Amino acid sequence: MQKILVIQTAFIGDAVLATGLLEKLHASFPDAKIDFLVRKGNESLFANHPFLHELLIWDKKQWKYRHLFQLLRKVRKNKYSTVVNVQRFAATGFLTAFSGAKEKVGFDKNPFSFLFTKKIAHVVSDGSHVLHEIERNQELIASFTDAIAAKPRLYPTKENYASVAKYKQMKYICIAPASVWFTKQFPADKWISFIHATPDGVMVYLLGAPDDFALCEEIKAQCSHLNVMNLAGKLSFLESAALMKDAIMNYVNDSAPMHFASAMNAAVTAVYCSTLPAFGFGPLSDISFVVETKEKLSCRPCGLHGKPECPEQHFNCANQITNEQLLYSMVTDK
Repeated sequence: MQKILVIQTAFIGDAVLATGLLEKLHASFPDAKIDFLVRKGNESLFANHPFLHELLIWDKKQWKYRHLFQLLRKVRKNKYSTVVNVQRFAATGFLTAFSGAKEKVGFDKNPFSFLFTKKIAHVVSDGSHVLHEIERNQELIASFTDAIAAKPRLYPTKENYASVAKYKQMKYICIAPASVWFTKQFPADKWISFIHATPDGVMVYLLGAPDDFALCEEIKAQCSHLNVMNLAGKLSFLESAALMKDAIMNYVNDSAPMHFASAMNAAVTAVYCSTLPAFGFGPLSDISFVVETKEKLSCRPCGLHGKPECPEQHFNCANQITNEQLLYSMVTDK
């Protein structure tokens, strides 16, 4: 029986986007055993995933390299026929190169790619050549599936849906206001202004990780007379995804919650501050909107990824976005 390992040990949004490969591999090889290697902390996203045979976990925070060699022993013991490495870093390249698999596939920018049986050019998207991350990933397996990328998908359980059912008694939107990077994060005062502009009778749920609770609480405190609830840190990843599924709209930054929405085909409005959707990480939902400043700024984008502060000290890429742009996508008769 064919055994395939997909490796993506980067951050949560990257892991979600890589689920498109699981969808495609299962569709192409329904009898294959498909395993997925993720970083510790992301494993709950894949609980009860219907296409996964085994989930491998790398603890990158404690005894990182000891665990890496333990994983190598596990990988070699599993005798994979194919290893597909989505990352470009040496550690996972090492795992791939010495996995013992007959077919070892990864990107050419990986330092160990010279030991892969197949290496694929990693092309960074720009405004003239837009290549979404799921399309970039699909190129790794195109030679034994086809060139058409599958969308990412998450699978909340019945229990996940049941646990958030109480929040679905009225029309609601979800807002995930936080981002790891300052220049990717729509400012709190802008979120507050937007919430004040939302129609009456619409509940607002603030989503995020436990570390985002304080930011969400700050936003809620400035909207105390409105229907706003802070759920940051109170829901699991899959519970958050289950809640986002039925929102009339989900408002997110260029960050992991956007990919949650894509994986649930949930309506989403993605706010882009310093980055661009042309980089290849835009929303994939059937109902999706991109909001960004209408003015062409010479300083935007200021980099491929976010920065800890605005290099120009004005943050106009965020401050010039209006409530009207955000409200445009909200359909309250859903």
